[in-house]
Amino acid sequence: MPQDAFTIKYVAKELKELLCGGKISRIIQPSRDELTFIIYTGKSNIKLDACLSAQSSRLSLSNDDKPVPLSAPNFCMLLRKHLQNAEILDIVQPDFERIIYFDLKCTSDFSSSVMRLYFEIMGKYSNAILTENGIIVGALKTTSIGENTRRVLFGGVKYTPPEPQDKVAPYDLSGLEEVMKYATGDKAKFICEKIKGVAYATALEMVMLYGDDITAQNIYDYIFNIPAKPCVTCIDGKPNDFRVRSVMEGRKEYSGILQAQCEYYSYVYKKRTFDEKKRQLESALASAIKKIEKRLSSINAKLEECRGAEDIKLKGELVTANIYALERGMTDFEAVNYYDPECGKIKIELDRTLTPSQNAQKYYKKYAKLKRTQTAACGQLEEAESKLDYLKSIHTNICSAEQICDLEETEEELIGLEILRRATSRKKKATPTPYRTYVYDGFKIIAGRNNLQNERLTKGLSPEDIWLHTQKYHSSHVGILCGGREVPDGVLQTAAEICAYYSDGKHGSKIPVDYTKKKFVKKPPKSNAGFVIYTDYKTILADPKSHTEITGNNDEQ
Repeated sequence: MPQDAFTIKYVAKELKELLCGGKISRIIQPSRDELTFIIYTGKSNIKLDACLSAQSSRLSLSNDDKPVPLSAPNFCMLLRKHLQNAEILDIVQPDFERIIYFDLKCTSDFSSSVMRLYFEIMGKYSNAILTENGIIVGALKTTSIGENTRRVLFGGVKYTPPEPQDKVAPYDLSGLEEVMKYATGDKAKFICEKIKGVAYATALEMVMLYGDDITAQNIYDYIFNIPAKPCVTCIDGKPNDFRVRSVMEGRKEYSGILQAQCEYYSYVYKKRTFDEKKRQLESALASAIKKIEKRLSSINAKLEECRGAEDIKLKGELVTANIYALERGMTDFEAVNYYDPECGKIKIELDRTLTPSQNAQKYYKKYAKLKRTQTAACGQLEEAESKLDYLKSIHTNICSAEQICDLEETEEELIGLEILRRATSRKKKATPTPYRTYVYDGFKIIAGRNNLQNERLTKGLSPEDIWLHTQKYHSSHVGILCGGREVPDGVLQTAAEICAYYSDGKHGSKIPVDYTKKKFVKKPPKSNAGFVIYTDYKTILADPKSHTEITGNNDEQ
């Protein structure tokens, strides 16, 4: 929901209860409009995100590991200089505004002071401003003297809060009663436009609770008297917003607004990160595929040209056979084609500046060149087609990805192929991504997420385990861990359905899936990741189905 003053009131209250007395142990600036504070409360470390972008400005707790830039921006360095190990004395929302400030006791080897860090949570005007004794020390977003602005924001000037809106304060009950006399039409829109600190989403919840006959007392009670019931609202089982309270169906309630907010924004961050990563990989891969397809087109054009090599050789032979009848200066002649059963005639062009013998040599040299080109092009064609097939298998893995961990090793694969560049930000060492894991009728079924995992999966299977792959489609490698037992038909069918689901044939039906024992699966030397050959297989038809994975299994078999 929009970060209106009503929501911020509960956020500030819970932050105060949770963080006061804690110390700031680390400050990070993951992106231009985002700050992360690691705060030690005496019991545990808590991660506080201050997002000050136009679309999702907020103060919220976070459980997500975000990339750390190799070098910290200037404002981050300023905060580290003054606020490292600072103690949080108080957290306040002033005058029902969309502002939260932290009073901080800052100590160093030589001095001690109290500083105030403002977080102005106001959409595109959001900002973080550090002050001391009312004077700005620094700001995330500054203005310059030359700018035509009512508010000056740079170091050394007095901090002035944003100008108040011309609206009725919600704690002014008489003012609310007066303004509600003129409420007409869309009551939620009216409340949003006339009452301070109430966004349209909050006003809509009020109207849904009290109806169109909503009164000033109802509004006052909703904001100040009714206990909060923080929740995340869902559509089709997926989070779409969070609320201080809501009458909507399909909501999931939490013990506090910070927890609800954390869960919602964690989902948003993971989804956005996944979508961005997927687009990045798809774009880089599409460029690589386009490049290899262009190369294939060029190779095929060369091969098409080389298909006339035998005609060139024939002309050279006919020039040699008729050399007695040719003279220098001739531009062409007709010769009997003695390779033709009907002995038809063929017209052969000559270079008038060359002798008949030199014309014959010219044809022989051109023939030899075309044959060399054809030999080289055939090798290049095989290599290019193999690479294109490999890149398309990577595309299948990207299309089958459902969460960010599905893409992590694919990204490494593309970096290894020099299709992508490695990111410049620091990342924590990634833990191995588990296989997609299922259990059916007591048998464990595992499926790879990408080519690198497919290779490890196949290599890790026991000789008697069952290995599956779709026929004539790119797909995940799937294994059934037998443990010396005979695999029932139902388990085999389930594994085949999973294999078909994570394949190019995902949207089809009756997909042929080959299966064999792992001992019949071999990897050719120097072949691409995930490429194998297999024998002694049988084929089963399966309709693609996802099935339910086992979560929390982090050990690759």
